[in-house]
Amino acid sequence: MGYTIAIAGKGGTGKTTIAAILVRLIKEKTPGSILAVDADPNSNLAEALGVSTKATIGSILDDISSHPEKVPQGMPKDAFIEYQVETAIEESDGFDLLSMGHPEGPGCYCYVNNCLRNIVGKIINNYRYIVIDNEAGLEHLSRRTTRVADVLLVISDHTAAGLRAADRIMHIVKELKIKTQKNCLLINRFDGNIDKDKIKDLSLDYLGNIPQDDNIISLSSDGISLLKLKEDSVSIKALRKIKDKIL
Repeated sequence: MGYTIAIAGKGGTGKTTIAAILVRLIKEKTPGSILAVDADPNSNLAEALGVSTKATIGSILDDISSHPEKVPQGMPKDAFIEYQVETAIEESDGFDLLSMGHPEGPGCYCYVNNCLRNIVGKIINNYRYIVIDNEAGLEHLSRRTTRVADVLLVISDHTAAGLRAADRIMHIVKELKIKTQKNCLLINRFDGNIDKDKIKDLSLDYLGNIPQDDNIISLSSDGISLLKLKEDSVSIKALRKIKDKIL
């Protein structure tokens, strides 16, 4: 099974930015053996990585639920779902991308979600590294779509609200008994001020901080992939120093 990094945090902390830069740094080490999973329906990991997606798992589930007749006769439904999901994986330069999306249509998705857990489990076995950009509420983790993670990387800003959210995430992980080997905290958009006592109270290994990076703001506003960030960008240099602690 591949080495799985699940990234979580409240909205607006820069989870997607960190996920994209991590993919870039891992790609330098192990190109072609990385799966980036966009598990946040409100996220833009595909855009941050410069990848266009034709379909998401959510859209696939919608289509199958609305049009069950599309499942070929004699073909088990879970096998058809697996085939559709595999075709939704976008291949890029040195990594693949799978977008979870979110089912929008009516109906019960219990059966397809159960199939999905098994399918995702099979897919990630084909990669050495898996980077999952989770939604703020950890819904995919809580549904056990992602059952385990080698590293839970919680992203926060320096605010009290961000650190409280990080603490709530750890409570969710413990309540749901999600298996994680390491639980880490990374402060993003750091401005030089932080309450270190509040960090010590968290059940997280504090890795360090990433300064505010105006280059990211510039690229994002122009819709340019974060893979285009210059090597001397402060976020690249800071995360490169921390990378080995994560991996």
